[in-house]
Amino acid sequence: MATVMEFTSPAAEFPLGTVFENLPGVTVELERLVPDGSLVIPYFWVRGAEVTDIEAAFEGHPGVQAVKLVDSLDDESLMRVSWDREYVGILSALSAAELVVLSAVGTSEGWEFEVRGETHEEVGEFRSYCQEHDIPVEVTAVHALLPVQGEGYELTDTQREALVAAHDHGYFDSPREASLEEVADTLGITQQSLSSRLRRGHRRLVAETLVDA
Repeated sequence: MATVMEFTSPAAEFPLGTVFENLPGVTVELERLVPDGSLVIPYFWVRGAEVTDIEAAFEGHPGVQAVKLVDSLDDESLMRVSWDREYVGILSALSAAELVVLSAVGTSEGWEFEVRGETHEEVGEFRSYCQEHDIPVEVTAVHALLPVQGEGYELTDTQREALVAAHDHGYFDSPREASLEEVADTLGITQQSLSSRLRRGHRRLVAETLVDA
């Protein structure tokens, strides 16, 4: 059965981490990524920084060969990165276990990942790899990927929990009865994590209900 795992890691441990040394107020979010033996070139967003400051801020971190600006809008910039295939770290652990990255959000306080394995054993392989190579990660949740009751929408239970909590606290009301911070506090997670779960949950629900196959 497909298994979803959430884990955190210190800001500097994942490639791209040097950005927080130079631009401590930014948020970095990876686009959905399927690591494999070739270490595919992913895209990621940087929010909260001027375009002219971004590329230089990523220089010098082990595991990164090059970072290129693709596009920008207001304070959001889409970047493309080339990884160093020889670098041993979280990315190589994800690739070795063939896990799908559902979400990866980084701030100066650390990285928060949500990944999926086709089997529980793949998740176990990731954890073993990190232990063997002294890669600091803290697993915060592991659960099976289950459909919403009565429907075929493949929401994770954390996505469903986030959507229901936001609804119950009036986050979707107009005017809003609760802020993102208040809803996140009730769940014991960060605003970045809640925002990511809501966005992925919305994407899944739209894909399953409004988009023709």
